[in-house]
Amino acid sequence: MCRIVSAFVGYFLIARGLTFAGHALSHIGFAGAAGAVLLGLSPLTGLLVFTIGAGVGISLLSKKTRERDLAIGIILTFALGLGILFLSLYSGYAERVYAILFGDILGISQMDVLVTAIFAAITVVILLALFRPLLFSSFDSQVAEARGVPVRSLAVGFLVLVAIAVSMSVQVVGVLLVFTLLVGPAATAMRLVKHPFLAIGLAMVLGVVYVWLGIFLAINVADATWPPAFFISTLSFGVYLPVRLLSPLWNERRKQQRVEAEQQAPSVSASSEQEQQRAVEGQTLARVEGSKR
Repeated sequence: MCRIVSAFVGYFLIARGLTFAGHALSHIGFAGAAGAVLLGLSPLTGLLVFTIGAGVGISLLSKKTRERDLAIGIILTFALGLGILFLSLYSGYAERVYAILFGDILGISQMDVLVTAIFAAITVVILLALFRPLLFSSFDSQVAEARGVPVRSLAVGFLVLVAIAVSMSVQVVGVLLVFTLLVGPAATAMRLVKHPFLAIGLAMVLGVVYVWLGIFLAINVADATWPPAFFISTLSFGVYLPVRLLSPLWNERRKQQRVEAEQQAPSVSASSEQEQQRAVEGQTLARVEGSKR
C-alpha cells in the first residue's frame, strides 16, 4: 500500500519541485523515531509526529522557493541535532532506530502494517479529492490562485501528505533510500508518459515491481545476506537511467511525427475543399443547362 501512496505523492513532488523537501522529511523522521524509542514508543509514532510537524513548519516559514530551501535546511539541521541527542540519551540498543535508518522490510510488526494501511488509505482518498486543484496549482500556481484555488492551503496540506508518505516508505527502504520509492518510479513514469493519471498508474506499477522483485532477489539470490533496499534502489536506478538517456530521442521522434501530421493536414483539407468546389460548380452548370432547355 505504501508503494501506491509513494508513487501518487511522488508525481506531485516532482511536479511541484519539492524533491529536496521529501529528502529532508525522511531525515527529520529519523530524529522522530529516535525520540519515540527513547520514550518507549513505536518508531512509527515519532516518524509521523516529526515529519508532519516539519511539513507544516516548512509551509508556514516559506512563501518563495528561496525561503522554502532555507526553511528546509534550518529545520533539517535542528532535527538531526535532536536525533543525535536522543540516541546519546538512550542507554539500550536502538535496533529499531537503525532499522528505520537503513530499512527493514522483513521486520515490520503487524501493528505497523495496520497503521500503515490506515494512513495510506486516508492519504489516497485525500489526494483523489484534491487531485484537480492540486494538479492545477502544481503547474501554474499564479493562474490557479487568480481562479480562486487556495494555493497556500494546498501547499500546507500536500506537505503533510508527503510527510505521511515518507513515514510509510521509510519502514521499507530506510531514511537513506526513501527517494527510491518517492522519486524513482514517478520520475521514470513521467519520462515515459505525459498524462497525469497514466504517469501515476505506471509509477505505482513500477514501485510494486521494484519492491517485490527486490525482496525476491534478496532472499533467493543473496540468501538474505544483502538488504532488500539495495536491490530495490538498484532496480530503480537501472530502469531510470536508460529511460532518461533515451527519452530525448523519443520526444524528438514524437515532435517530428506531429510536424509531419500538421504538414499533411493542410494538403488533405485543400484537396477536400477543391473536390467540394468542383461538386458545387458541377451542380451550377447542370442547373444552367436545365434552364436553357
